[in-house]
Amino acid sequence: MNFLKTLFSPITGLLGFIQNYFKSLIFLLILFLIFSKSDADLRPSNLMEIHLKGPIFDSALVLERIEEAEEKNIKGVLFVVDSPGGAVPPSIEIAEAIKRLKEQKPVIAYAAGTMASGSYYASIYADKIIANRGAMIGSIGVIMQGYNIEEIMGKVGVKEQTISKGTYKQMGTMTREWNVDEKAELNRLIGDTYTMFVTDVAKARGLDENNSKAFADAHVFSASRAMGVGLVDSLGTLYSAKKEVEAVAKVTVPVWKSESKVDKLLHRVVGDASSQIFSLFSGLKAY
Repeated sequence: MNFLKTLFSPITGLLGFIQNYFKSLIFLLILFLIFSKSDADLRPSNLMEIHLKGPIFDSALVLERIEEAEEKNIKGVLFVVDSPGGAVPPSIEIAEAIKRLKEQKPVIAYAAGTMASGSYYASIYADKIIANRGAMIGSIGVIMQGYNIEEIMGKVGVKEQTISKGTYKQMGTMTREWNVDEKAELNRLIGDTYTMFVTDVAKARGLDENNSKAFADAHVFSASRAMGVGLVDSLGTLYSAKKEVEAVAKVTVPVWKSESKVDKLLHRVVGDASSQIFSLFSGLKAY
């Protein structure tokens, strides 16, 4: 029983945290609504910022913002990224949504801090990628991690009982070391995903896929080196990235649409909670 408590303590601790602080969150939201000054501009917005911050384990919030940016009055979009990456499927969802949005209006991506792995994947279809000089770019690679708790189970007298059909049905199990066939199968899975990642980056950025070791291979580049290998178009700041969007969108009187203070707080809390939960279980990551 103590073993089970130890094993599941990260999950129960996280759920307890969410439960204990839920009332506090509601209270803070009420205070925001009552005391914060309205940050809305009376003029209709014609440009929009979309932020991708923190590990990517769910794309819903970002996809909602991209959908908002499809409004006719929005003439250009700045996609601000500061994320180490995350799960592969949501990263692809965001990338494809940015690709569709680009067909309607200019989209500039800005690497504010880290634009690596899954978050770089999410940004590849932007019309242009601008990076802060101190940003870290790249890490184009895929990883799968797992744990082997067989020795711990043996010490506390816990034995696994499993009935399964299919050679690879228990692939990735925590209760024993993965066998040779399972490792080979996981290697194929990782290889397929990595090839897809490299191919998409090469096509989107106009790079030579046959020279992928220069820009991929999980290299982490400084912003200037990333520009040298073709992952970034120019260096700048948030200010200059905004000016770039205003110029390509041909907007003379810019009115930027950003998340409200309440939305930012909600997204941060929901994002942090989901990141902690999914990081316990998700195996395959562009991270």
